[in-house]
Amino acid sequence: MNYLFNGDEINQKTILGHPSGLFTLFFTEMWERFSYYGMRAILVLFLVSSIADQGWGWERADALKLYAWYTGLVYITPIFGGIIADKYLGYRKAVIIGALLMTLGHASMALEVFYDFYLYVGLSFLIIGNGFFKPNISSIVGQLYKDDGKIKDAAYTIFYMGINAGAFLGILLCGYIGETVNWHYGFGLAGIFMFFGMLQFHYGQNIFGNIGLSKNLLDDKEDIEENDWDGKTGSSVSKRVIRDRLLVIGIFSFVTIFFWWGFEQSGGSMTIFANDYTNRDLAGTGALIFKIINTLLTVVPMIILTIILFMLFKNTFAKYMISNLFLGTSFLIIWAIVIWMLAREFSNSETEVPASWFAILNSFFIIVFAPVLSKLWQTKYNPSGPVKFGIGLFLLATGFGILSYGSINIPLGAVTASQSMIFLILAYLFHTLGELCISPVGLSYVSKLAPKNLVGLMFGVWFVANFIANYSAGITGSYIDPIVDEYGMASFFLIFTILPAIVGVLMILSSRKIVKMMHGIE
Repeated sequence: MNYLFNGDEINQKTILGHPSGLFTLFFTEMWERFSYYGMRAILVLFLVSSIADQGWGWERADALKLYAWYTGLVYITPIFGGIIADKYLGYRKAVIIGALLMTLGHASMALEVFYDFYLYVGLSFLIIGNGFFKPNISSIVGQLYKDDGKIKDAAYTIFYMGINAGAFLGILLCGYIGETVNWHYGFGLAGIFMFFGMLQFHYGQNIFGNIGLSKNLLDDKEDIEENDWDGKTGSSVSKRVIRDRLLVIGIFSFVTIFFWWGFEQSGGSMTIFANDYTNRDLAGTGALIFKIINTLLTVVPMIILTIILFMLFKNTFAKYMISNLFLGTSFLIIWAIVIWMLAREFSNSETEVPASWFAILNSFFIIVFAPVLSKLWQTKYNPSGPVKFGIGLFLLATGFGILSYGSINIPLGAVTASQSMIFLILAYLFHTLGELCISPVGLSYVSKLAPKNLVGLMFGVWFVANFIANYSAGITGSYIDPIVDEYGMASFFLIFTILPAIVGVLMILSSRKIVKMMHGIE
């Protein structure tokens, strides 16, 4: 039978015009991102919190350096995980191994209360596990589709919604529990849903057919052709074309360094700005308005995700019951925690907005605007990949320009201030719009430009660029105190305004040349 999509017969049942398997991956990635961003949201805050508040009492510079190493290394290990999966394990087995290691990592971090050593063990497990998980689940997404056209771009945008739905819930719930109840409970909660995500994927993986199997298990290779064949032109691809396309992947990867270098200040210097320089105390009407807004921000995405969950249940429950039961149980637990959190907040007369709360805005804006941009790319306006990258960098620069403006009145050397929350909110809005122009688009182009037998490796290269960016972001952020002392907070954020804007201009000016090197890939 000639299926429209790769995978088994159940995968041909669509949700929002896409195969059901995409949403199996959507929720698996959602739980992984829940665990990653949930832990990350409170890591720096935990490290700088006083010992009396159950933290480690570190200096901000030291905490940001550890943050730099962690967020950097989780993006360099994917190149090795991609190679191992390409040559030996297959993508599916690599995803399961990665999920198991990350579950153990979160469990170890929750045990930090007994020995400090457990924190470092946990971070190590998370770094290695991410290397197996991250590049290979992205590879499976690309191989669901036989057509490398606009539908694959839309698929990666939807997949990216799963990433950010997980980030949203992880930051919201782990951040809240960590800051208001106990840091270790926040770390432990992150691990619970990584475990559920692993089981959901394991019991539902047959929906992918032959996609993601190791080479020695593949009897029928119709779903994955490991040759240099161009589906667009219907002819074999020359070495020159392959070389040019790989070079484009390199260019895109290099440019993303400048984007993520700025963007990843969200978990470092921007979190410190929220914690120490932003007025987060609300009372009376202001507190009530925030509680209502926070409820809507939480409940509306949960309702949307629950609707998608029921759509997946309708298509897959009969054949993949166990997978769906684990997924359904996860959602029941999440809903219970959400209701408890909101009820607890409404019972308080005064409200202090958690410093980690602002980071959920990125994920919320992703959930809101990703479908809009996906539809825009498919129908009305679809600029080339290089132009999208340039626009994304300009939007990032705009966000930091707003933060720089909002910091003008902070005196030199100030360790605290009380700036309006609006500057952080607007910054996260522009950063999110920029992210939507770069990250899902980049993932899609890596999948389309790379030869099929090198997809995992090329995703690894993509994530190495993220390693450089994240490490650089943390190291740059660690100099916040001396820069603020000497030049002011406005100058610190101005650094992240100027450089991305320059790179954005260069990307747009060279867009025609880059498009030519893509040799027909759109």
